[in-house]
Amino acid sequence: MTKTALRASEKSVDDLAARVLSGDRASLARAITLIESRRADHRAQAGALLQHLLPHTGAAIRVGVTGVPGVGKSTTIDTLGSNLTAAGHKVAVLAVDPSSSRTGGSILGDKTRMARLAVDRNAFIRPSPSSGTLGGVAARTRETMLVCEAAGFDVVLVETVGIGQSETVVADMTDFFLVLMLPGAGDELQGIKKGVLELADMIAINKSDGANRARAEQAAAEYLAALHILQPSSSVWKPPVVLISGLANEGLADMWARVSDHRQKTAASGEFASRRRAQQVKWMWSMLEERLLSRLRTEPAVRQRLPVLERAVADGALAPTLAVDEIAALLGM
Repeated sequence: MTKTALRASEKSVDDLAARVLSGDRASLARAITLIESRRADHRAQAGALLQHLLPHTGAAIRVGVTGVPGVGKSTTIDTLGSNLTAAGHKVAVLAVDPSSSRTGGSILGDKTRMARLAVDRNAFIRPSPSSGTLGGVAARTRETMLVCEAAGFDVVLVETVGIGQSETVVADMTDFFLVLMLPGAGDELQGIKKGVLELADMIAINKSDGANRARAEQAAAEYLAALHILQPSSSVWKPPVVLISGLANEGLADMWARVSDHRQKTAASGEFASRRRAQQVKWMWSMLEERLLSRLRTEPAVRQRLPVLERAVADGALAPTLAVDEIAALLGM
């Protein structure tokens, strides 16, 4: 890149950062698109942009929302987000859609499922394709959170597709991990991974209104019993189980009050700051691993040799260990 082009690029990043900080929604969307780009020149610009915005981030409450498909994540987020904007908050929703196995594109259904937030000037919904990322979390969700915070959003809700290892991934990038469950825990409880309960900062039984109330109360009792067996991850917070209805807007005020209480208690104990620092380091390692994997896939010598090695391993003619050794040698490792 020439010096003139470099200066133009720096000026463009400076201008974009200023517009994001002013709260311009079009610039916010453009900044996120830049961050999500896989082009090498865009990656450098995205890094510079994030460095500009970093001093203006960190004040928002970051909440991960997970649960099996059909539990009502989008409906609950739509109602909760509307409650929060009505109370004066600015809410960003990062909704990660499953990617098409054919095109890699996003289904992008979340805006249609969040009808109120989609037209709320104090809300911003960003559906992004998971693109095969582990846990159904978009590859740039962490960076996108920071850009939204810099744009003035004080609540960031991350909704995942609710499959795979999404629970662990979301817990590693948010302050509060909310798990939505359905009434009728009896048989379902047996199939719940222990890891989900260990990570949860709160369990909310959704669709607990009307005829479902009795089943929801039974489910809550069973989840509480399961949580009592586990060692809490925090010294100042014991994960509660609450009953809600995202559709009927029941129990959401109490649920959010507990999220706020968690923030206050962990901030006072120092756990909040410690968790954020640990997440920053994990973010660094995650990006480093991605960069190394990208080099592995794009190195010309590796790309030329890889099909031969794959066939040899598949045919049983070459031990996987030796194939890995050869690939590593091609990368100078």
